[in-house]
Amino acid sequence: MTEIVLRDAATADIPALHGLIESAYRGEASRAGWTTEADLLDGQRTDPDDLAEILTDPKQALLTAWRGDDLVGCVLIADRGEGTGYFGMLSIRPTLQGGGLGRRLVEAAHAALADRFGARRARISVFPQRETLIAWYERLGYRRTGDTLPFPYGDPRFGLPRRDDLYFVVMERGLD
Repeated sequence: MTEIVLRDAATADIPALHGLIESAYRGEASRAGWTTEADLLDGQRTDPDDLAEILTDPKQALLTAWRGDDLVGCVLIADRGEGTGYFGMLSIRPTLQGGGLGRRLVEAAHAALADRFGARRARISVFPQRETLIAWYERLGYRRTGDTLPFPYGDPRFGLPRRDDLYFVVMERGLD
């Protein structure tokens, strides 16, 4: 098996990133893994323009995981100021989920948030309907803050809701 190499995403990676993220979250292909949002949302998870904006923003980055020339995972990191970092868009090729790569990318995100942005804590936002995912993050030390964020209904860039009760719970953990 080829070793996994982690590196920052580059503009040339946008087509591969877009395909990976969509396959991890949307449509029938996403059902091969456990991170699917196909029961909650149709439409897109992101688009190439959004990914390009992330790559040009000094307060954000996309960390990528490669097996040879194949992109197999990625995660967004962002500086939210006041010692707080954020990560999201954690995407692992659906057929490879459950093998530890997600945990490895979360650990890389934590290190990058601390090193690049001086973050002392990390936040994430998760649909409350994703109970298995919330439990996984709790095993990684995340706790619900009690805060919630609204889902951006009416903006198809974030997907087409299949239900009318979507919002996000905010979770947080310290970075040691």
